[in-house]
Amino acid sequence: MLLNLQNLHLSFSGIKALRGVSLHVKQGQIVALIGPNGAGKTSLFNCISGIYKPQKGELTFAGNSIRNCAPDRIAGLGVARTFQNLALFEHLTVLDNLLLGRHPLYQSNWLLDLLWAPNSKREEVRHRSKVEEIIDFLDLEMYRKMPVGILPYGVLKRVELGRALCMDPKLLLLDEPAAGLNHEATEDMARYILDIKEDLGVSQLLIEHDLRMVLDLADHVVVLDFGEKIAAGTPAEVRNHPEVIRAYTGGER
Repeated sequence: MLLNLQNLHLSFSGIKALRGVSLHVKQGQIVALIGPNGAGKTSLFNCISGIYKPQKGELTFAGNSIRNCAPDRIAGLGVARTFQNLALFEHLTVLDNLLLGRHPLYQSNWLLDLLWAPNSKREEVRHRSKVEEIIDFLDLEMYRKMPVGILPYGVLKRVELGRALCMDPKLLLLDEPAAGLNHEATEDMARYILDIKEDLGVSQLLIEHDLRMVLDLADHVVVLDFGEKIAAGTPAEVRNHPEVIRAYTGGER
């Protein structure tokens, strides 16, 4: 099991954001996390990435407990994340934004870098080669030297995804990757997500409100409502689950 959450509880001043949530992600899977606004989806992502510390429960990644780990430690183990609200550096180019994703993997020191030693040169070439692979993978070649602040929103979503991929993750946390995209851009994002699974072999945990996209992509779906898991199963099983219908419609089908 790559990611395993058992009986996770998270509270803020008496407000229960997560109530005994359990889920798991296997190697090579796309698992979708869905539910109405305020269901606790982003809070769960924040627990996995180390931003929030759950008060109770087990949280393991690749056999390591990460419940009390700092975000940089979790990232170093192979967990990368995109954000619903883009967190890019507007005045840097696409290339430079992607290179930031390689920073935790850089193996050198300031003195060798200052002297531009052979080791530093090799590191620079290695990381730039990886970034160029991601640029090609996400069809960003024509934008590589442009400042991200002048690029269309759909391209920015790909840059955000690319920066996470540059970290060589084992698990990719995608927080509403299709939010704000038109139909064509949403289809492109869905294709990239499938390519990440099939070509790169990266497991993914996906928050997404576009249910058609979720049902087409996901191997397994977990549904939250008011911080509780109300359903889990294949897309076909979840689609017709009465509790899911009730959560989204506010009543019986």
